[in-house]
Amino acid sequence: MQKTNREQRLYDIDFSAELPQPVPPRDSDGDAVFSEPCGAVCRSGGYTFYTVTVIGQIEGHYLLGAGAKTTKYEQLIPLLVGIEEDDGIDGLLLILNTAGGDVEAGLALAELVASMKKPTVSLVLGGGHSIGVPLAVAAKRSFIVPSATMTLHPVRMSGLVVGVPQTFSYFSKMQQRIFTFIAAHSHAAEACVRELTMRTDDIATDVGTIIDGAEAVQFGIIDSVGGLSEAIGALREFTISSSQTITLADRLAHKTIREYLGRTRIPILSEEGR
Repeated sequence: MQKTNREQRLYDIDFSAELPQPVPPRDSDGDAVFSEPCGAVCRSGGYTFYTVTVIGQIEGHYLLGAGAKTTKYEQLIPLLVGIEEDDGIDGLLLILNTAGGDVEAGLALAELVASMKKPTVSLVLGGGHSIGVPLAVAAKRSFIVPSATMTLHPVRMSGLVVGVPQTFSYFSKMQQRIFTFIAAHSHAAEACVRELTMRTDDIATDVGTIIDGAEAVQFGIIDSVGGLSEAIGALREFTISSSQTITLADRLAHKTIREYLGRTRIPILSEEGR
């Protein structure tokens, strides 16, 4: 039986051959620059910063639809751990344009960012809605562009809801966790955050409040109105002050050790006497 042209072409393809690997971009020094799916490394002024983006919806315990643009928290968690432990990275720039998503996943990411010792700066572009608010305030310094908005609204749940008092108690406890986190990592009072979240006269078909960049700073949720240059500048300042603090701490620790050895009369050998 004679093969058609299409079948002959498929027959001639060597599927065992290795596909050509993409060549990574290189910097001015010739070093390869690799990018993660949700971030990239940038080098400036002798410092190395890692940029992480949180876009679309934060995907947590359940997969979202195929048409939804998501940020998967199981990818961000090891990435944040790697940034914290990598001596070659000086700071983290967190850029947000998110519609919210899984509450526990978003709060877990916010707690990770807040517990990092390295300098962290967040920048809200477009929107930092729902659970994106704790993520924005988790950094040591937060910025928002003037045209961006943030939506504060109560926790909601999809699927089966059991109509018992314990369900509403669970909602209340979850909401309190968010209030406490935002108040602890921003200049906003918890009562103010609660009032904005429970407001009934701002959104026509929902409960909550939509605030723009200037209002977010006015309420104390975000530190400053600014863009990319301001965020990178603040990150660089944090990095410089952090390195100076570490140097001073090392000197004090070294001095304390020498004083302790002197009090205990343990001889300190010089390099020549060793």
